[in-house]
Amino acid sequence: MSTQIEKADAFRQLHSTGSCFVIPNPWDPGSARLLEHLSFKALASSSAGFAWSQAKSDLGIAKSSLMAHLTALCQATSLPVSADLQNGFGNDPEDVAVTLLQAARTGIVGGSIEDAPGDGSVYPLEFAAERIRNAAVAVKTLNFPFTLAARAENYLYGRQDLKDTIRRLQAYQEAGADVLFAPGVKTREEISEIVRSIDRPLNVLVGMTAMDLTVADLQELGVTRISLGGTLARAAYGALLQAATEIQAHGTFGYAAHAASGKELNSIFGRSE
Repeated sequence: MSTQIEKADAFRQLHSTGSCFVIPNPWDPGSARLLEHLSFKALASSSAGFAWSQAKSDLGIAKSSLMAHLTALCQATSLPVSADLQNGFGNDPEDVAVTLLQAARTGIVGGSIEDAPGDGSVYPLEFAAERIRNAAVAVKTLNFPFTLAARAENYLYGRQDLKDTIRRLQAYQEAGADVLFAPGVKTREEISEIVRSIDRPLNVLVGMTAMDLTVADLQELGVTRISLGGTLARAAYGALLQAATEIQAHGTFGYAAHAASGKELNSIFGRSE
């Protein structure tokens, strides 16, 4: 098993100039192990996927629960893990710094911080940048290179303002973010304009909004990292809902023909540590 420092170095290398990689989002140790088995190079937690696994809505999880979850993910896989840390579990810049240092003790090597308090608004730009600045200072005290991603949440809250989104990303870049992220942008034009306006790797979220761009398309546009958010969890829960509905509505069990075999799953989960 690689050390946290080795994982952190490998994760940084994935973000090197000209690279483009998919970072899928597991929601429990089993899904993390499956994604490693499928040869992905790194993983990112999904706050939504984890919340649903606990029968809660997104943003309804406590920080202590998330920390235990991140520890379990890191123990289940040898891959680098980055964490969805929401808004840092507090509005104050100091809260963000504390959360990041706590999260680093779980084994993660990166994490993202949102510029929204979770009530449908976004923080004022200068205050949001100060939060990222405090986060960047905090993670530099760690003994490994923590990859800090800063998220501009405009598009997720109905603020379809590309100019303001770019201003925010530029401010977070100057505040010390290593990766920039504007979930909700989906067109070639939006993505191209963002890439031209920043000097850090860009993460693009796929699956949440209508987007017909492929990995090859996004790489051509200059995107470095492609995340999936809660879409893998939604796909899994969608298959469960369809299967259960088939049983209830028709009394049939056709869903089993598409299920993974017990032999395959036992083989994956029974690997030696």
